[in-house]
Amino acid sequence: MSKIRIFELAEELQLPAETLVEALRELKLNISNPMSMVDTQVADVIREVITKQRKKRPLVVKAAAEEKVAPVVVVEAQPIPDLPLPPVPMPSRHGEAKATPVSQSPKKAADKPRDKRHAEPAANIVNRKMAPQGRRPQHGGGHGSPTPSASPIGVVHIENPVTVGEFAKLSGRSVGDIITKLMHLGFMATINQHLDFDTLGILASEINLKLEIKLPPVSQDVVDEDKDLPESMRRRYPVVTVMGHVDHGKTSLLDCIRRSHVTASEAGGITQHIGAYQVDLGDDKIVFLDTPGHEAFTQMRARGAKVTDIAILVVAADDGVMPQTIEALNHAKAANVPIIVAVNKMDKPSADPGRIKQQLTEYGIVTEEWGGDTIFVGVSALKRQGIDDLLAAVLTVAEVLELKANPDRTARGIVIEAHIDKGKGPIATLLIQKGTLNVGDAVVAGSAYGRVRAMVNDKGKRLKKAGPSTPLELHGLSMAPQAGDEFVVVKDDKVARLMAEKAAEMRRIEMQRPVQKVSLDDFFKQVQAGQMKNLNLIIKGDVQGSVEALKPAVEKLNNREVEVKVIHVGVGPVNESDILLAKASNAIIIGFNVRAEANARKAAEQEQVDVRFYRIIYEVLDDITAALKGMLAPVFKENVIGQAEVRVVFRVTGSGVIAGSMVTEGKITRQAGVRLLRGGIIIYEGKIGSLKRFKDDAREVASGYECGIGLDNYDDVKEGDIIEAFVREQVLTP
Repeated sequence: MSKIRIFELAEELQLPAETLVEALRELKLNISNPMSMVDTQVADVIREVITKQRKKRPLVVKAAAEEKVAPVVVVEAQPIPDLPLPPVPMPSRHGEAKATPVSQSPKKAADKPRDKRHAEPAANIVNRKMAPQGRRPQHGGGHGSPTPSASPIGVVHIENPVTVGEFAKLSGRSVGDIITKLMHLGFMATINQHLDFDTLGILASEINLKLEIKLPPVSQDVVDEDKDLPESMRRRYPVVTVMGHVDHGKTSLLDCIRRSHVTASEAGGITQHIGAYQVDLGDDKIVFLDTPGHEAFTQMRARGAKVTDIAILVVAADDGVMPQTIEALNHAKAANVPIIVAVNKMDKPSADPGRIKQQLTEYGIVTEEWGGDTIFVGVSALKRQGIDDLLAAVLTVAEVLELKANPDRTARGIVIEAHIDKGKGPIATLLIQKGTLNVGDAVVAGSAYGRVRAMVNDKGKRLKKAGPSTPLELHGLSMAPQAGDEFVVVKDDKVARLMAEKAAEMRRIEMQRPVQKVSLDDFFKQVQAGQMKNLNLIIKGDVQGSVEALKPAVEKLNNREVEVKVIHVGVGPVNESDILLAKASNAIIIGFNVRAEANARKAAEQEQVDVRFYRIIYEVLDDITAALKGMLAPVFKENVIGQAEVRVVFRVTGSGVIAGSMVTEGKITRQAGVRLLRGGIIIYEGKIGSLKRFKDDAREVASGYECGIGLDNYDDVKEGDIIEAFVREQVLTP
């Protein structure tokens, strides 16, 4: 009888091998590691159980009516009818396979003598263990209709999402039974894997239990967080972010505004971290966020933190609009933040503000002088010229926005940055958005908690209380929170610790749960479900002409249900900034004749951002059109298996050009397809003509080794080029 190894079966089912081994161990099978083997009959049963999908039924949620009592959520899931398992072939006396119903009572097999001749086949053991408990025997050879499930016979109370092992203890079932039920539902889980409330509700209905979710008591201050009366709202100060191209004078401009020299103390004159500063203008104040670039701005927005009210785009008058200027502009527009353009370095003889105004009109930024709605201010950070006009423009825009907050309530805000000081412990830079923070208040910031031991403003002065739009450094937290975390004042330390532990647990569960992001493959399903109304795209191309031709062609694909919107275009390879913008805006990245940088590929995989590469413009339009109509069915998926850097180029008589290369990532195989990248631009795509290690032919070369690579019918290879190896795998549509 033929057998199959566990790791091969796991690859076929697209599951981690260790997960499958642990699940089969719970079924009391003799499986020790992924190299263990099982019979093909057992493998067939495992395949059938795992691939069998059951649709989740909608959960009916009933909340408790009383407010003072901890709310109880009763989850009543409609019972899912049992599906009859297929008959398993059993060898007869004459060696022919005979179908035997799975629902045959296991007691008959147990009454037989313990003899190898009468041993129950392994397939029957697995199938019997996977059969749902409490099912009545089916007569007539297993062809009868399933009987309806019985009414719930018990109640399980939980407060949080629990693991498989914890639910088994609460329900009084064995871990093997719970894992078996989950396998019937098409969900592979291990004993330590967390289950969400939806899955627990369906699982409870499968084993005839009622699930009651008792939520922990929440502080009344947290419940009433958004119940600010209109008469309690007071005017607050605006929060401004300064962005722009490198060396265009962002930090120098901010230094000029707040009249303190921070540039000299920073490495290379470039801002190294996020800081928040408040500028006093007499009756008014403005809060400035000094960011290390628009990447940090978008990183906080990707975490859900709405911090900035106004964005100042700094453009050098003698340099004009640069690539990072366009990136910063698109990041601000994606966040729906009003933009003020500060034309810096107006004191230089080569300054040309008219050219900058003309360039920015191509990106939808039109000055008020030309009938637009964007304020342009000419400044010189070096000569301190135009600073008052810029601040007046900020206050004008803030007055139009009507920024208000309630100061007479518990404080809430956002963590701008955090670090650990050797002498002072965890220190967090906070921006209060509403309420008043006092020394001694119990606070929670993400998974960190504590009491406010001290508050220090940007000028080093200790504060006893701080109102809305006040940046400060807070001392007294248990750990350093993450930038973008929300902080809130609670009643006491006990509630603070409970909320912090809850946040840490939920964050850990969210990290284990696969991230659902928009992709072209399932975009139509999300539109049908009402989850998506816009298709946001980021286009990166090899030259400006290709990008300018592709953008209007893509935007013409709108239909009545979905609007196609290009939020950013650029020239060059896909970088980490593009991944962050796509994550924050829920966008798809289109790379035309370019590839992604190594760090960008890793970030896209981690953040589940859909990045697609094309070389023909019609393929881009066809894929987007098919996605809008729900007809996109990709046949092949491309996997990059390695990269090699060309160190030396040799010309060999009879063999052409050989690239002496070092494999820097993954591996290079002889049968893989390759691309030649120069500055992130695709120069050549084809096959490997020859692959050698020293003088010997090689089938593959791993990372860290040198090799000689000859491209098939292509000789234009230069030092510093990158050779990228890839394979195309067929995607099996369900």
